[in-house]
Amino acid sequence: MRTRIFRDRGFWPFFYTQFLGAFNDNVLKNAMAILITYKAYSIGGIAVEQMVSLCGGIFILPFFLFSAISGQLADKFSKPKLIRVVKAIEIAIMSLGMLGFLQGNIILLLVALFLMGLHSTLFGPVKYSILPHLLQSDELVTGNAYVETGTFIAILLGSTLGVQLISLPGGSWIVGITEVAIATLGFLTSLAIKPLRPVMPELKLNMNPITTTIEILGITRKVKSVFNSILGISWFWFIGIALLSIMPVYCKDFLKASESVVTLFLVLFSIGIGVGSILCERLSFKRTELGLVPIGSLGISLFAFDLFLAGRPSVLSSSGLWSPAEFLNTHHGRRISVDIFLLAVSGGFFTVPLYTFIQQRSNKEIRSRVIAGNNILGALFMVISSLFLTALYHYKLSYPQIFLILSVMNILVAGYIYTLVPEFLLRLVAWGLINIIYRLRVTGRENLPLAGPFVIACNHVTFIDSFIVASGCPRPARFVMYYKYFDMPFISRLFRDSKVIPIAGAREDPAVLNAAFDKIAAELRDDEVVCIFPEGEITRDGKMHAFRPGIEKIVRRTPALVVPACLNGLWGSYFSRKYTGKERRLFRRKWSRISLEFGMPVPPEEVTVEKLFEIVGKMKVDEA
Repeated sequence: MRTRIFRDRGFWPFFYTQFLGAFNDNVLKNAMAILITYKAYSIGGIAVEQMVSLCGGIFILPFFLFSAISGQLADKFSKPKLIRVVKAIEIAIMSLGMLGFLQGNIILLLVALFLMGLHSTLFGPVKYSILPHLLQSDELVTGNAYVETGTFIAILLGSTLGVQLISLPGGSWIVGITEVAIATLGFLTSLAIKPLRPVMPELKLNMNPITTTIEILGITRKVKSVFNSILGISWFWFIGIALLSIMPVYCKDFLKASESVVTLFLVLFSIGIGVGSILCERLSFKRTELGLVPIGSLGISLFAFDLFLAGRPSVLSSSGLWSPAEFLNTHHGRRISVDIFLLAVSGGFFTVPLYTFIQQRSNKEIRSRVIAGNNILGALFMVISSLFLTALYHYKLSYPQIFLILSVMNILVAGYIYTLVPEFLLRLVAWGLINIIYRLRVTGRENLPLAGPFVIACNHVTFIDSFIVASGCPRPARFVMYYKYFDMPFISRLFRDSKVIPIAGAREDPAVLNAAFDKIAAELRDDEVVCIFPEGEITRDGKMHAFRPGIEKIVRRTPALVVPACLNGLWGSYFSRKYTGKERRLFRRKWSRISLEFGMPVPPEEVTVEKLFEIVGKMKVDEA
């Protein structure tokens, strides 16, 4: 399947079109960065490092100003046609950039840079919203992984080419001609993207950027989990733009390294993002695995902190500036290079699940505008990042100190996000269980609605069934569990943070029972997924026992689809009740194969405990 999507006409023309656009962006940006850093191009005596930050801000500014309008355009018009118009505009912009390079006119180059930011703003909402139209649901993680990988390989190649070409004799001519050629090739590949109908042709355009931006941000906030994922991606770009902006001056002024070491770092960063994205795709097993997001955020902080500790080589290069070979021949050079690479790998882990989650949880009629909202917030965070970095330069902080500040800020922000969205930590625990203790096979995932409320009704075999169902379900779920589980240390805190709904029997605690039904109804009204174990207790003999009538009460009060589900292969494991005392061993049946099967949804008016018991019973394998 990984190679099949490249043979599919739906994916490959789009992939190469977006690849060439990102490639061209970075030829322009990095050629300008070298002109500013090493050839002292400036305006009004502005310091070199501030000029580099200014360029980043100029490129990002259109995302903040015009993303809302571009999101409307992507929902109203055919996405492939819009891509072709945008790629034609790119040819004109790069022609202007070529003129700027030939004349050595920094003002003209900054105008071209702003217009390329505008070009990318128009392309942005299409880039991610078109993927669900080109790929099957179970291909989205793979598609996003390859788009992320391709984007950063394009950044790598574009950055490398921009640096190398501008350094050649007559480099300005070469860079200008190359940019126009790449833009033309991107337009030609866009012609092969298969036709698609507009998703909302009746949409009335609002060309006021202020009111439209407010409207778009309101749309992104409708689904809380989507909005929080957008905040996570925006924060990643705050960190990313700071790191990428700092690299040229970090190499030249602090490490005393040549521009070729700048290229080395960009190579490592781009390859790292690609490796992280592909690893994320492999470890996700074609599903949206939010459990990898905390691993990514932890890695970003850890390796940024080690950049603070690493310092720089204790001796200077005999040739004045370190070459890549000389730099890698030092302990500090190797350590810094590994940190940059692994920081980027962590970034791949962080972004791919979030982008896929946003695509899956957004209604197709507004998906482009949700992506536009993501771009607005991302651009805002990038602009703030550039200003923040400029302020740190102003106060004369050293580059290691800046890495330390970014590391600590990332830990604090990540902790806050995971407090708001505890599903990330729940999914991390679930992912760890099924990859360290078990080998999970999920079938019937296509039966799960991608939008709207529904209830999962599953048999109950072990204490960790909720984690396994959470890992197999592509959407975050609210689990209904026996209230006395909340008395267990550590687990109780995790359950509370993950919004698990405690429930009790009518004879045990009627108040807890009624509160549980009220909470379930509220979650379903908010279009969330609720998982209930209708047996009411964990099996003690490996057999499935009669379902209790609570599930009927739930759907009568708040009509919703019910998806029957069945767990197999868990009876006899440490977390089941088959063994007690000395017979109960933690690593019993380690790496054993277990399965989770989702059945066809049952309409609310057809839900009875007898029918659900019969459906789940047919999926159940006798393990007693």
